[in-house]
Amino acid sequence: MANLKQTALEIARETLAAIDIPATLRRKLARAGSHIRVNHADLDLAVFQRIFVISIGKASVALARGMVETLSPDFSASGIVVAPAPAGNTPQGFRAMSAGHPLPDEGSFAAGRAILDLLATSCDRDLVFFLLSGGGSAMVEQPLDPGVTLADVRELNRGLVTCGASIDEINAVRKHLSAVKGGRMAVAASAAMKVTLGVTDVPEGQESALASGPTLPDPTMVRDACDVVRRYGLLAKLPAPFRTQFENPDKILETPKASNPAFLRSEFQIVLGRHDLFHPAHRATEAAEFVTICDNTTDNWPVAKAADFLLEQLAALKSANPGKAVAVIADGEVSSPVTGNGVGGRNLAFVLDCVPKIAGREIAVLSVGTDGIDGSSPAAGAVADGETLARAQAQGLDPADYFRRSDSYTFFRKLGDAIETGPTGNNLRDLRILLAK
Repeated sequence: MANLKQTALEIARETLAAIDIPATLRRKLARAGSHIRVNHADLDLAVFQRIFVISIGKASVALARGMVETLSPDFSASGIVVAPAPAGNTPQGFRAMSAGHPLPDEGSFAAGRAILDLLATSCDRDLVFFLLSGGGSAMVEQPLDPGVTLADVRELNRGLVTCGASIDEINAVRKHLSAVKGGRMAVAASAAMKVTLGVTDVPEGQESALASGPTLPDPTMVRDACDVVRRYGLLAKLPAPFRTQFENPDKILETPKASNPAFLRSEFQIVLGRHDLFHPAHRATEAAEFVTICDNTTDNWPVAKAADFLLEQLAALKSANPGKAVAVIADGEVSSPVTGNGVGGRNLAFVLDCVPKIAGREIAVLSVGTDGIDGSSPAAGAVADGETLARAQAQGLDPADYFRRSDSYTFFRKLGDAIETGPTGNNLRDLRILLAK
């Protein structure tokens, strides 16, 4: 079974290598001379006076580097890179800014102001590339109301994420209060040609959730934001400036819609998404001679329910293919509420939940975050097989106890099965690999 576990690790490594962002940008934009391809449309770089790049989120540095490599040596660009930590290896000519995640901080406000100031200088002879990835909602912020403070915004965010609202509901509120979200960044560069390229960990059809849709028409209305505040009893809990606005909703500015002229010269394309994660994982698994299926059913499921379902899928596939090795590849995020003060994350918790369920069987389970960071741990995730439970018991480790204390990282670190990649500079969906012989 050690070989099965090693195979899962090799498949994960091949998959992460295949989603290299600079290489993906060069391939998908397919620059030929002065022409690039965006959403099957041809764009001539030579007609523009200046090229700006605004890159924000967990993958901001890799996206900026990839764009510069795609444009060079014939075209140059300048701009701003906003990352969750001091950005090393930022391209020359770019302003590097660090900002808060998962809550905005002073750096987030500074980044929002700097981006709006830069976009205010743009004209109809300029091209602006917006490069978006996960975490951008927190890293770039600027309230519409100049009287709103950072403390107000942080309190609003805490209230929204803890009230039980969905991400769409959360975005409906914060887009209507922000000068950079919900299409307002596009309006700030209204006359310029705008190209938005996304590396997304959000499901298809929810692209406006990526960094809160700064360059896309907002599908929500003020009344939707008001409904969320009312539905979750938030009004009395809101900071005073926001409470005043929702007590007088007719004074809340509507977000830009598709009819806004700012979107006439605008293109949007996902350059890395769910299918870009599934395809290399599928290829690598089949190359290792596993009969393979891909499944995204379990996105946002509780961790135990997701584990049971995927293991059932694996068993059914094995039953349908006797004598053959089989694999289930899954993506998306599972729900793993924190119930203790340990160190871990949803990927580690998923594998930990599987440990007793696969004990003694020729099965390996791996789950990793493609950004290289899982929850509060320094790991990307973990891997386990049918021998993990026996190895744990031999060391006096009880999986149920570690799960209850939300200490999955410590459990797998002690077994040598935590997967530590360090930050990858990417941010697609989580990847799960289940193998059986």
